[in-house]
Amino acid sequence: MGNLNNKKILLIICGGIAAYKSLEIIRLLKKDGVIIKTILTKSGAEFVTPLSVTSLSQSKVYQDLFNLENEVEMDHISLSRWADLILIAPATANTISKLASGSSDDLASTVALASNKKIFIAPAMNVRMWEHQSTKQNIKKLKTYNYELIGPEVGDMACGEYGEGKMSEPKEIINKLKIYFKSLKQKKINSRQS
Repeated sequence: MGNLNNKKILLIICGGIAAYKSLEIIRLLKKDGVIIKTILTKSGAEFVTPLSVTSLSQSKVYQDLFNLENEVEMDHISLSRWADLILIAPATANTISKLASGSSDDLASTVALASNKKIFIAPAMNVRMWEHQSTKQNIKKLKTYNYELIGPEVGDMACGEYGEGKMSEPKEIINKLKIYFKSLKQKKINSRQS
């Protein structure tokens, strides 16, 4: 279903136990021929290492908003323009809140704010956090900003609780991206025919 070959995807990995699934997302995207760049948030680096992300993506990991080595490029602008699509997986309650309020205090939130590309978010958090009214309002707001939601799923959580808030499986996330690119291709074909 769909072809991701040579698509440029920017993966933002936030801090949550589901971050380990982001490594499988990278592996599957590479297998599909995707050119991938990653942003690893400070909290995300508590769960997966830059070395493991670099090894799988075969690309540099971006972490800091202000980096003397890269500031000539202005990473937040160059990364947002480079990507065909941005995927935030896992998207924590904190990141969702930042995106909804337009906060830009780190590289991940700044890239999202500077981007004119489609942004997919795969939420991952405790069931109570997911069901909290502020999270619901933030998600509603992001949908009005044209963010696309993937999940979350209902299931057992790392904290021992059960409910909605579990990040979707990597294969499911990638299938959603394939559907998106396929729909773009179809729109191009239809516009040429009209």
